[in-house]
Amino acid sequence: MNPEQARAERPGGGCFISFEGIDGAGKSSHVDWLAERCRQAGREVIVTREPGGTPLGERLRELVLNEPMAAQTELLLVFAARNEHLEGLIRPALARGCVVICDRFTDSTYAYQGGGRGLPLAWIEALEQAVQGGLQPVRTYLFDLPADLAAQRRAAARAADRFEAEDVAFFERVRAAYARRAGVGGGRFRTIDSRQSIETIRQFIQEDIKSLITTS
Repeated sequence: MNPEQARAERPGGGCFISFEGIDGAGKSSHVDWLAERCRQAGREVIVTREPGGTPLGERLRELVLNEPMAAQTELLLVFAARNEHLEGLIRPALARGCVVICDRFTDSTYAYQGGGRGLPLAWIEALEQAVQGGLQPVRTYLFDLPADLAAQRRAAARAADRFEAEDVAFFERVRAAYARRAGVGGGRFRTIDSRQSIETIRQFIQEDIKSLITTS
């Protein structure tokens, strides 16, 4: 365990939590709910997202989600936004002892740019090391849903961005990449079947998160 992870797991210290899953899996609907539960437990909470989280990151998000570009360009922009995010928001918040809840982090890059776009994992690994060092979330909630069901949810919810407009085969690759990440994640992943009720999912998260957010 690296020092940043050890600090994040110490009661009363910063705690970095991420939410992951293919578009339409339903993860984002639980982010604000968890933030409120953490505040009720006496913690200062920062809710953020990727790409984004800072003024520059949000501008890069608009490009990544909406402008046509080469897959390599997409990967570099994602990590540029992440570097700004880490330096401007995430690391300072963890150092203050905050709970940081992030809607997507680097696992999304492995899933979308690696699994979906087929970019070499070695490229992602090199950028990850350069930008993050050893920093990872201490808990990642992976919302899992078959790609065809997720497509039905997306179609009913909103107009599609550049990623959401991809076909089911793309999201099947993304889902498979997420499953591989969870398999080698060293225990930080909790995979959640998104076909369950909202109440069942929230009960599970509420019980699981207690040991991470308890103040000293």
